[in-house]
Amino acid sequence: MIVVMKIGAPEAEITRLTEEFSSWNLNSEKIVGKHKVVIGLVGDTVDMDPLQIQESSPWIEQVLRVEKPYKRTSREYRHGEASEVIVPTPNGAVAFGEHHPLVVVAGPCSVENEAMIVETARRVKAAGAQFLRGGAFKPRTSPYAFQGHGESALGLLAAAREATGLGIITELMDAADLEIVGEVADVIQIGARNMHNFSLLKKVGAQDKPIVLKRGMSATIEEWLMAAEYLLAAGNPNVILCERGIRTFDNKYARNTLDLSVIPVLRSLTHLPIMIDPSHGTGRSEYVPSMAMAAIAAGTDSLMIEVHPNPKKALSDGPQSLTPERFDRLMQELSVIGKATGRWFAEPATVGV
Repeated sequence: MIVVMKIGAPEAEITRLTEEFSSWNLNSEKIVGKHKVVIGLVGDTVDMDPLQIQESSPWIEQVLRVEKPYKRTSREYRHGEASEVIVPTPNGAVAFGEHHPLVVVAGPCSVENEAMIVETARRVKAAGAQFLRGGAFKPRTSPYAFQGHGESALGLLAAAREATGLGIITELMDAADLEIVGEVADVIQIGARNMHNFSLLKKVGAQDKPIVLKRGMSATIEEWLMAAEYLLAAGNPNVILCERGIRTFDNKYARNTLDLSVIPVLRSLTHLPIMIDPSHGTGRSEYVPSMAMAAIAAGTDSLMIEVHPNPKKALSDGPQSLTPERFDRLMQELSVIGKATGRWFAEPATVGV
């Protein structure tokens, strides 16, 4: 249920109402929109009369029920307005959201050594990326596949950030590693295999670092949004939804089926920012540019693209990784569509990187 306040509603009245709603055993959240303030109510509201709530203050414009099973994640919860996730980085704050320029995240699947990760960070920054992605802990289908260097790789990511000023996005697999990952990561990634790990979602949602939540390999859109609801319900509103391809009946020609239709669908259902990962979505480097361009045209807020200095020797996901040279060209190609849609950022400075 959401309570929409009239324009100019006094802060004292909003505070009074919030305290009154708390006395009714309802969790209330003040949401400051572009024009109005909305108070979101979560709890046992089934038998509550919206008219009775509206009559409790002359400053209440209307009271609406959120009918969807996901409440805080719903676009209705913010009275139709989009949210933004602002991430502080050494190079300045970066905003994810539909009213902000496209955010590009790039880097290797796994952190292999310091020279490799620092070189890649320098190259993707020079091309225009704002964040470096790199796995320290890697969930793999086979127990014999390379699963990352673990804690030592976090130090290498920190070195890459020191050298370039890029923000760091890296995956968390186990709640036991939350503290050490959080010390390095500017954004914590929850991978597709952990989308339904509800105990992990609760713990990550209780900390304040922004979160990228990847869609599960066979998850419906509603299941994905309900997983995001766990994060928001635990107290963290800074969640970015990442589509990385789903498993369908045909995987002969592409690793997954990249569902670009989620962009307009999510835009209508949720206020959360949207990221597209065409690297995992296709599994083939030659398909990544087309899907990245299509994602911008469809309205994505962010792209996550795998880049490796020598994909043929990559310890994981080499076939879907772009070389730095191909990433350079791709960023020029993306800029054409990004500028046409009004979502491109200022041209990057390459001096000193």
